[in-house]
Amino acid sequence: METEYSALMKNRTWHLVQPQKGMNLIDCKWVFKLKRRADGSIDRYKARLVAKGFKQRYGIDYDDTFSPVVKSATIRVVLSLAISKGWNLRQLDVQNAFLHGILEEDVFMKQPPGFEDPHQSQLVCKLDKALYGLKQAPRAWHSRLSSKLYELGFIPSRADTSLFIYNHDGVTVYMLVYVDDIIITGSSDQAVNQLLQKLQAEFAIKDLGELHYFLGIEVKKTSTGIVLTQSKYTSELLKKMNMEKCKPVTAPMTVTEKLSRTEGEPLSPEDATRYRSIVGALQYLTLTRPDISFSVNRVCQFLHSPTTQHLTAVKRILRYLKYTANHGLSVNKSSSELVSAFSDADWAGCPDDRRSTSGFAVFLGTNLISWSSKKQATVSRSSTEAEYKALANATAEIIWVQSLLGELGVFQSRAPCLWCDNLGATYLSVNPVFHARTKHIEVDYHFVRERVALKALEIRFIPSQDQVADVFTKPVTARQLAAAQRNLNLTS
Repeated sequence: METEYSALMKNRTWHLVQPQKGMNLIDCKWVFKLKRRADGSIDRYKARLVAKGFKQRYGIDYDDTFSPVVKSATIRVVLSLAISKGWNLRQLDVQNAFLHGILEEDVFMKQPPGFEDPHQSQLVCKLDKALYGLKQAPRAWHSRLSSKLYELGFIPSRADTSLFIYNHDGVTVYMLVYVDDIIITGSSDQAVNQLLQKLQAEFAIKDLGELHYFLGIEVKKTSTGIVLTQSKYTSELLKKMNMEKCKPVTAPMTVTEKLSRTEGEPLSPEDATRYRSIVGALQYLTLTRPDISFSVNRVCQFLHSPTTQHLTAVKRILRYLKYTANHGLSVNKSSSELVSAFSDADWAGCPDDRRSTSGFAVFLGTNLISWSSKKQATVSRSSTEAEYKALANATAEIIWVQSLLGELGVFQSRAPCLWCDNLGATYLSVNPVFHARTKHIEVDYHFVRERVALKALEIRFIPSQDQVADVFTKPVTARQLAAAQRNLNLTS
């Protein structure tokens, strides 16, 4: 507590003023936390002063609160490029990050418990800089960091504003920012060190060395690249549900399993809360585990009123994670920088509303960089329509990836290839004639046809047994899942 308070004073986070009538005065409290290493051992004990931001009033002591964070697909794109080019990956941590943000609004807070000024106990703190717990703290920190990076020559990406690009005199540096966790890589280690020195003169930045543990994701080096795993997170998840010794299974869902909102008995309020908690935790696990994307997407659709059947499905996913606890996504050195994708859809797969599920997998060279499993917003009248809508979703992701790569200085020598296992959807993407079976399809899906006509996208047919995106649209057998894991670069 003394260390944290000293840091607050050194940072000039507030100054004391007389309380005024009508002032919105918020409270604060001390929060204690154990900071752990990647292996689970204790790194240090942390005390943090947190403002009770829930007492703030909109328009009086805060306005905008949104703060962007880097997308997971952006992280994988940058990692893939860095590994392919042989660049070093560095990890940075900003100590007391939110305390660097400068407040634009007048925010008043009571003096910290245990550190009240004995001679001026009637005074209150007028915050000059942000404090943890304030609604605008993340935005204020991001604004301060962005301004400094802009001074140093970095330019924020238009595709992802939490990616900063430095490109001067033949030197290229990429910086990924997720609140106070930063990944930096570049073509010159000397240039990276110089930039770090300039940042350390402004902020309390700690250089953690080579990238090894980021946002709960373990980064393990291999002879061909790196492997991204969440094995520690998985073991904690199993422990939370008391399933460390559960019987493992070889697939997250059975092929015949059709979850419905009407089957099973409603869960008690306590069990429903636990269900939502564990499903939310499983969503985070899909950052490195594309093989559970479909099953997690299905159980997420019943958060409003889960039943015993849905809880059983969640437990089966956990049993599968017990079987594959050490699996992770490999990012290897690739000689190709071409973008390719696979798109698939399961027609009318939901028994409740008969909507279809779309899925896609996007690759940069041989590395998987983006994937999705998502229920479509409208009902499709045919399998061709469902597949065509899935093509549109995949095309939108490809366009975004191309935009990001263009800013990173990677330009495609040929049009991206999108593989689809439905002949009707493949023909529809190049056929400009509206016929009776497709005239009802919304106009916004037909931008796929425009991309094909401009030769900015090539759509090809692939047999269903070779469709990589099949695992994102339906339950598959253990044998099919093992093949999908190989195709998606999942390794143990």
